[in-house]
Amino acid sequence: MATKLSLQRLATTTQSDSGKPTQAYVRELCSIQIPSRTLHCQKIFQVNAPVNTVALHPNQVSLCLQKESLAKGEMFVGDQSGTVYVWDIRSTRNEQLVPEEGASIQSIAINSDATLLAAVNNKGICFVWRLTPGKEDIISELHPKCRKEAHRKYALKCKFSPDCTLLATTSADQTVKIWRTADFSLHSTLEANQRWVWDCAFSSDSQYLVTASSDHTARLWSVEQGAIKREFNGHQKAVTALAFSDAAACA
Repeated sequence: MATKLSLQRLATTTQSDSGKPTQAYVRELCSIQIPSRTLHCQKIFQVNAPVNTVALHPNQVSLCLQKESLAKGEMFVGDQSGTVYVWDIRSTRNEQLVPEEGASIQSIAINSDATLLAAVNNKGICFVWRLTPGKEDIISELHPKCRKEAHRKYALKCKFSPDCTLLATTSADQTVKIWRTADFSLHSTLEANQRWVWDCAFSSDSQYLVTASSDHTARLWSVEQGAIKREFNGHQKAVTALAFSDAAACA
């Protein structure tokens, strides 16, 4: 019977003794159907400040054959010093840029077709770059596309819609803003008595958005109408993270 191999790459962060994340890890989960699974840390990517956010480029290519594991691809890291790193996972080479001095990068997102990279900082600013693939072994190149004063307070999360037409940003100013990626004009602002909005996730058809906030509630919004369709209550503390799985997509 043929042995079935599969490989997943997981991007994570670790914490220092002070409780702040300082290293970005790439772990490869090489699973063999028979007899067991093994988990090991393949590489450590050291940066100079606590790591706030990590995103993997869709250009991941992996091959796992017996004891030999080959991987290529890129990883984006944002840290509290305000630096955005572009890492080559194979060689640990990296490029760095600081979009704004003295402002912590809170979240990074890359769209599904790998043409745009977005980042938000603790001053409420959203930066967007156009991505072009590097030639041969050159790391992807970032070309500034726009800078938006998206929020009045901390920006906390940015997410592209699956169809790549929208970008959502969340903030401590109690709002979620949705931007059109064609020209980065404002599509809509989602407001409720929700305090800090920590996270968000689009549905697979990009028609709905779920948000997580400090008022102990997750909300399902219609993107087109800008209206709340459902509230999910019952948490005793702030809802700070979420993931959205469409039932229709699993049917």
